[in-house]
This record gives sequence, C-alpha cells and structure tokens, in this order.
Amino acid sequence: MRTVLITGATSGIGQQLATDYAKEGWLVVACGRNASRLEALKASHPGISTLCFDVTQYEAVAAAFATLSNVPDLWIFSAGDCEYIDNGRIDSELCQRVMAVNFFGVVHCLQAAQDYLKSGNHVAVISSVASVVPLPRSEAYGASKAALDYFLSALRLDWHEKHIDLSLISPGFVDTPLTQKNTFAMPMCISVQAASKAIQVALAKRKSRIFFPRLFTGMLRFIGLLPHDTQQWIVRRLTRT
Repeated sequence: MRTVLITGATSGIGQQLATDYAKEGWLVVACGRNASRLEALKASHPGISTLCFDVTQYEAVAAAFATLSNVPDLWIFSAGDCEYIDNGRIDSELCQRVMAVNFFGVVHCLQAAQDYLKSGNHVAVISSVASVVPLPRSEAYGASKAALDYFLSALRLDWHEKHIDLSLISPGFVDTPLTQKNTFAMPMCISVQAASKAIQVALAKRKSRIFFPRLFTGMLRFIGLLPHDTQQWIVRRLTRT
C-alpha cells in the first residue's frame, strides 16, 4: 500500500489532498501544527495518521520524521501562509514571518526528509503562480514563492542522479480559508476539490511543473515572458481600482 506524507494538512489544499488520498486507499500521514484539527481529521478518515509539528522549527520537523515507520512514496509539502504589505510600507518582520513558513519551512522539510529518500520516491512542493509576475502588495509572499521556485529547480538538477522526482506545483487562486481573507477580486478562482484533483492527476504523471487553472496561469506566464516595463504597465492596469 502506498504512503503519502502531507504538511499543511489541517486546512485548504493540504487538508483536501489528505482526505482525497485516503479515499483512494493511500496511507496518509497528515502533518500540521494544530493538534485538535489533526485529531479531527484522523477520526473522520480511516487510513490517516498524524504528526504534529511546526515547519518553521527544523528540530521539530526532524524529530517528527524520525518517528515514521515507513518511508513515504510521496511527500507533499503544502504548508504556507500569506501576509500583504500595504501602501508599499516595508515591514521586515512581516517578510521574515512569510519567508519562515513558505520558504524555510519547505527547506526544513526537505533537509529532514533527505536521509530517508530513496530511488523512486517523489517529492512535491506547493508554490504559487504569484512568483511569475510581480503583483501589488505581494512583495513578501511573491518573493517567498520565487525563492522556492528557484531552490526547487536547482535541487531537481542535483537530485536527478538519485532518481528522486521533484514536482513544483503553482496554482492560481483556490478557494481556501487563506484566500478567503483577500479583499480583492480573484479571477478564475477554483474550488479546493478541483485543485486537489488537478494535483493528484498531475502527480500521478510525475510532472515536474504543475500549473492550474490552465487559462489563468497561462495568462500570467505569458505576461511573465514580456519585457519588464511591459509587465509593469499591464499589471498596473489590471490591478487598478
């Protein structure tokens, strides 16, 4: 029986993935920092076990992974957070908080997992299409995802000879408790169920880069190919209120 480990499993995409993989007959190791939510998830879905830790604390991540009885076939690092910078007023503490979860949280998980990984294993990381084009107020969030994209793309080169597949997942807007805090329009926003399905299908094919929904992410990727000044001109007009 196949095993998948999922961080950020107490909310949003991570929780939906944990539920869906369990329904498909996988053994699911659901990870998060909210113990009560983990227990509720475990109680409602047979086949789910839990690990409680904070991804921003490397020692806690390493200690949790050391308790695994079986090496997961698939590791999905989904934990993430978002905070916005208002009116261009730089807040270094805010930036550190976002980077601690979105970038270093993943690095901690990769470091803790690396000694358990073997040929044929598959590691997937949820980033965001926000890393493709600079957007207003997204200085911290977008930078954390851009750093993640580069890190994973470089790591894929170094892990190629180890025959460990790396997938970088870059969704557009997904209806989750995190995005429900947004006060701006979210074009082509999809349900968390649709996001989970898209991820499962793409991971089954071992795709290295996963973008969805196709139209919205395709538009942003096209804008990202344009000259920098053109990108800025387009984004200013698209986000004008």
